[in-house]
Amino acid sequence: MIEVRNIVTAFGDHVVHDGVSFTVKEGEIYGLLGGSGSGKTVLMREIILLNRPKSGEIRVGGKEILTLSESQKQALRLQWGVLFQFGALFSSLNVLENVMIPLQEYTDLPEDFIEEMARMKLRMVGLPEHAVYLAPSELSGGMKKRVGLARALALDPRILFLDEPTSGLDPASARAFDGLIMELRALLGITVVMVTHDKDTIEKVLDRFIILGQGKVQAEGSYKELLVRHPALMQRFME
Repeated sequence: MIEVRNIVTAFGDHVVHDGVSFTVKEGEIYGLLGGSGSGKTVLMREIILLNRPKSGEIRVGGKEILTLSESQKQALRLQWGVLFQFGALFSSLNVLENVMIPLQEYTDLPEDFIEEMARMKLRMVGLPEHAVYLAPSELSGGMKKRVGLARALALDPRILFLDEPTSGLDPASARAFDGLIMELRALLGITVVMVTHDKDTIEKVLDRFIILGQGKVQAEGSYKELLVRHPALMQRFME
């Protein structure tokens, strides 16, 4: 589904990525891991066309995205959903209106159908019915994440990108969110790419992941594989 080849990223003289390569299979839950400053969020932003690397190739669904026209890029963006770390909800809109926005912007569906679709996405992510008219300021951290996820799912994406999805959540809410992501993958067959440092998520949710460090991919594989192949690295990373 996603092929990243020899990505080089630099900000001035500071090299963030120096030949980063990896492949995400269709239907995987794949992780981008690394310490602070390793460039994991920058890498995800490059894949979703918010940043441009200095060199290298990024293919999504077989298409080399860095060479596409703006109209082609926009058509591709509509095939993925993004949940940013802090939800990025519109504070002036209520929960339901936030989820309706992508459908209003990118479809010609009737307004009553758009509202029902938004309600369905909110039910899908487990948000209670009474919450649909609340403002973002009235939501808990976990509920904000679920609303952001519902909005990311509004256009039925093939790929879901998550930036630190359990960051800021209490342990129970974090584990509930992990369970939701696995349920959605099973239900919808979507591919999920996430930036995370959550140890439970790494061990129990990710199918495979890379660990970034010193501009390179230090390791790639499943949790069990890397415990065997890179025990010292995994011990440091999971401490």
